[in-house]
Amino acid sequence: MTGKLSQLFNLALDISKLPVARLEFRLDLNPDAVRRMHAHFTKPHPKYKIFQNKSLGAALVDLKRFANPETYMENVKGRNSAAYHARKARSRGYTVVEIDKNDFVEDIHEINTSLDQRQGRPMPEAYRQKQAQFIVEKNYKYFGVLNPAGKLTAYSDVGLFGNFVAFDRLLGLRNNDGAMHLMVTEIICRMIETHAYGYLMYDTFFGASPGLRTFKTMLGFEPYRAKYSLQ
Repeated sequence: MTGKLSQLFNLALDISKLPVARLEFRLDLNPDAVRRMHAHFTKPHPKYKIFQNKSLGAALVDLKRFANPETYMENVKGRNSAAYHARKARSRGYTVVEIDKNDFVEDIHEINTSLDQRQGRPMPEAYRQKQAQFIVEKNYKYFGVLNPAGKLTAYSDVGLFGNFVAFDRLLGLRNNDGAMHLMVTEIICRMIETHAYGYLMYDTFFGASPGLRTFKTMLGFEPYRAKYSLQ
């Protein structure tokens, strides 16, 4: 009991030190989809019921910090950095494009089933089932990384929810070419260019594996305490 109380005390202390981000969901963007995601983000946390699901340690990039994409890339450069891996992927002929996922049904199924586990957890059964058609939501953008042969090697669904955007899905084939770093940095740069959003979210730091936390940190994500509103 003492150990559990100590753990909760340390958690509360860590939470108190987090900066606060006020994230707004806007119904006018797509009422049903936005309401559904707001409910998912604000339902009780699976482990700490007194907190909202996506409020503790939300992994965010504060897009307002960066005047332009170049400023952001300066922030993530260095040896073995996100900028380094993104540059490596680009030099090998990878490109990031907006896609219609229905044009890449086979490639997406290959990506989804390429690994039995990710971040130490079995892939959900839904990913193993081949999806023949994808619904295109009007408040989403869909990105893909193409290799030099035009094959989709990674893809991402990005939800536009209000004053923030969030990765809803982010998957790729495992290789050492830097394609995932290229995709995430490119998406962040494009969102900075719009000057339309305050934050980009990549789930949370709490509960992520050490490897995934390192990946997020390399890309400039930091933990916040998120407070949500629905407008």
